[in-house]
Amino acid sequence: MASPSGRTRPIPADDLEDLFQHAPCGYISAEPNGRIIRANLTFCAWMGASCDAMVGRRFQDLLNIAGKIYYETHFAPLLRMQGYFNEVALDLARPDGTTLPVLVNAVERRSPDGALEFIRITLFNASDRRRYERQLLEARRAAEQASAELQALNATLASRVEEAVRERMAAEEALRQSQKMEAIGQLTGGVAHDFNNLLTVIMGGLDTIVRQMEKLPSEAAVSKINRSADMALRGARRAATLTQRLLAFSRRQPLAPKRIDPGRLVSGLADLLQRTLGETISLETISGAGLWQTLADPAELENALVNMAVNARDAMPKGGKLTIETTNASLDEAYVAGITEPVAAGQYVLIAVSDSGTGMDPDTLNRVFEPFFTTKEVGKGTGLGLSQVYGFVRQSGGHIRIYSELGEGTTVKIYLPRAVGVEQVADSAEVTAPNALGGGDEVVLVVEDHDDLRSYSTGVLRELGYRVLEAPNGRRALEIIQEEHDVALLFTDVVLPDGMDGRRLADEACRRRPGLKVLYTTGYTRNAIVHNGRLDPGVQLISKPFTYAELAQTVRRVLDQDPD
Repeated sequence: MASPSGRTRPIPADDLEDLFQHAPCGYISAEPNGRIIRANLTFCAWMGASCDAMVGRRFQDLLNIAGKIYYETHFAPLLRMQGYFNEVALDLARPDGTTLPVLVNAVERRSPDGALEFIRITLFNASDRRRYERQLLEARRAAEQASAELQALNATLASRVEEAVRERMAAEEALRQSQKMEAIGQLTGGVAHDFNNLLTVIMGGLDTIVRQMEKLPSEAAVSKINRSADMALRGARRAATLTQRLLAFSRRQPLAPKRIDPGRLVSGLADLLQRTLGETISLETISGAGLWQTLADPAELENALVNMAVNARDAMPKGGKLTIETTNASLDEAYVAGITEPVAAGQYVLIAVSDSGTGMDPDTLNRVFEPFFTTKEVGKGTGLGLSQVYGFVRQSGGHIRIYSELGEGTTVKIYLPRAVGVEQVADSAEVTAPNALGGGDEVVLVVEDHDDLRSYSTGVLRELGYRVLEAPNGRRALEIIQEEHDVALLFTDVVLPDGMDGRRLADEACRRRPGLKVLYTTGYTRNAIVHNGRLDPGVQLISKPFTYAELAQTVRRVLDQDPD
């Protein structure tokens, strides 16, 4: 230390001692065999012991197992050979069981005559350095992994781009097909609505003619008119069947779902299906064990199975085999993710209809659900069978798929949602015995915006003896209900003009006249009385086109029902 006069002034012993004891590194003086002679406070604090406790212990005994081995095999021999050792990474084993990474420097101190007096050991806390090294190693490994992944990515880039483009094109094609089916469904539903109104008037007029002709004397001319009217009625009924199939495809038909055991339904339908198939085609039904129940309209499900049986029969002109299998199935998230139409993942009842017929090529398979598309000869089919099945399944919350190859046959798979709850099981479509065509003297309010159809309906009801009031829209109907307090039945179309549909009219009318009974009619079911493809609870409906007998029976049945 220099004084103001420039002379070196000796450092006080206390300062040197303080520097030794509190230096940021550990200091040890040890005998040639490693036994500690002296250690500073910094080192003793690292080890959690007093300096007196450190004296007499061997330095190598303070290391972990790996450090002890390294000390004996490398550290000590090299120190004896060259007299020093710099920055050796070792780990101190502390009494609490933890380790402290340190960098060790050692140097021998010898006397003037060369005799080894002691070893000076300096230790630096290497915790931060060890952490940096570990982080650097992890970063290097991550970089190497990223580099390897990038190389693998580049190696498969072309094939993956090609696969992605192919999947995108397939998805776009499926979306176009779905949009086309939806557009056709909306068009056919609207057409069916108009046709049903017209057919109701046509069938009603013909029915009236036939009933009036029955009152005339039996003459040749009268018989000829009756035959003509009967032929016209049969044609109108066939037209009504076609419009019903259009409504089924467009998912606008009202369904009355019931809890069904599909295995029992198929078994009960087997005789009818066998008669439909003919003698050259064998029928086999297979029902899986523990079959779940489903919730669907039994009559429409039977119609769907008959339609598929007819298609299968036509695909096997030389005979063959038709197999109907019912079993449990589950659609997982991965499967439904690949479908353009909305299908919920979950548990389903599978009805698989397989034939050994001629099969279909891919172009035909892509159009098989389109209405009026058919591969049959002119006059041999309407092209509405499978489209009706498609609409029924989708309206029931289900899923349908067709698998087919030329020369290998076809399999149609229908997935209907599993039913839950404890409702009563329906074996098959319920058949209600027709009631007598009795009339009555109650007051019936008919609400219909189509003039001819309203005229026909009111005429039939008056002929049956009812007192009839009529209105062209909902607002006029409410005025009549307000004026006439003895209206027993509101008979209304669902689709009405001027912003008030039949459901809103009925709700308001029942609010004003509690106990009023309501009967709806429609040729095109919308969300007013049907939700999720099902009639709302308690709703009474007669679908257009309807006949004199159907209207008479339905009106009487609704009027005779006990109030809820």
